[in-house]
Amino acid sequence: MYFMNQLDTGAWIISLDFELLWGIFDKPDNKVNTPYFSNTRELVPRMLDSFARHYIEATWATVGMLFAENKEEWESFLPKIKPSYRNKEYSAYEWVKKHGLQNEYHFAPDLIKKIIDTPGQELGSHSFAHYYTLMRGQTPSQFRNDLQAAQRIAKHKFQINLSSLVFPRNHINLQYLKICKEEGFSQVRSNPKDWFWQETQHERVIKRIYRTADCFVSLGGCSSFGEDEIYQETENYPLEIPASRLLRPYYQKSNLINKWRLQRVMNEMTSAAKQKKIYHLWWHPHNFANNPKASLNELEILINHYKNLKETYGMKSFSMQSLANALNAPTFKSM
Repeated sequence: MYFMNQLDTGAWIISLDFELLWGIFDKPDNKVNTPYFSNTRELVPRMLDSFARHYIEATWATVGMLFAENKEEWESFLPKIKPSYRNKEYSAYEWVKKHGLQNEYHFAPDLIKKIIDTPGQELGSHSFAHYYTLMRGQTPSQFRNDLQAAQRIAKHKFQINLSSLVFPRNHINLQYLKICKEEGFSQVRSNPKDWFWQETQHERVIKRIYRTADCFVSLGGCSSFGEDEIYQETENYPLEIPASRLLRPYYQKSNLINKWRLQRVMNEMTSAAKQKKIYHLWWHPHNFANNPKASLNELEILINHYKNLKETYGMKSFSMQSLANALNAPTFKSM
C-alpha cells in the first residue's frame, strides 16, 4: 500500500549513519590509528549546533555498540545469538577478538546524549553490530536478536525506544521487514529505485561507477518522490522511506568537482520544493572527517539553500520519525 498525498509542501529529510569504526572495520582500507575518528567526534557537535541554529531536523541512525561506555558494558548488552556469516570478516565480534576495543573509536555515549538533547534530532538505529542482512550464513533469528540488543541498550542508557532503522551498507532484506516492525521499528530507509542501488551486497565496479557519476549528471530516475511512493506492505510492516541522494565527501583535489556535486544536490532540492515532493539526503558523519572545515561549509550552503526554499516554496524539514508522524492515520490506496 502507498500513502495518499497529505503534505501540502515539499519536504527535506536528513538521515545520518553514525558508526565510527563499526562502519568500516571490515573494509580492507580501514585505518584505525589516524585523526579520522577524532575529527568525526569533534564534527558531530558542530553538525548538531548547525542543525539547532537553523531548525533542521535529522535522524541519527546509530550503531548500538556506540551506546556502551566501555568493554564491560559492551559485553553486558551483547545478543545471545550472534550472526554466523560464512565470511567471518563481516562480524564485528570476530574483529574485536582479533583487534580489541578502543573507547575513542568504538564507544560514544557522550555524543549520543548530545544528539538526544538537540532539538529536532531523532535517535535512530543502524542495527546493534552493523548487521548485514544479505550476507550468507546469518539468519532471521540472529537479526532479531541484534535489533533486540539495540533496543535494550537504548532503553537502558537513555530511556528511548528506537523507531527508525537504517540498514548497514543499505543491505535491505525484504524478508526481514516484518521483524523490524515486531521489534519496534515503524519506519526504515529504503534505497533509490535505480538499478545501481539494488542488491548492494554485490558491489560490482560498474555499480560504483554509475553511483559516483550520478552525483554529477543524471543517470537514474527522479531523486525526489511523492508520498504515494512511500510504501508499507501492511500495518505489520514498517514504512519504507526512500533515500534520494548520498552526500558525497568533499573532494580536495578539484573545486570544480565539488561545485558540480553540490549544485546537483541543490538543483534536486529545488525541484522537490517546487513540485511539493520529498528529498531525502543522507551521509555518514565520518564522511566529513578528512576535510572538516570545507565539509561543514558545504553543509551550511545546503542549509541556507533549504532556508531559501522554505521561504519561497514553504519547504519543511523532517526527520524520518517526524515525517511518519506527519503521515499519521494515513489513507491507503492499493498498488
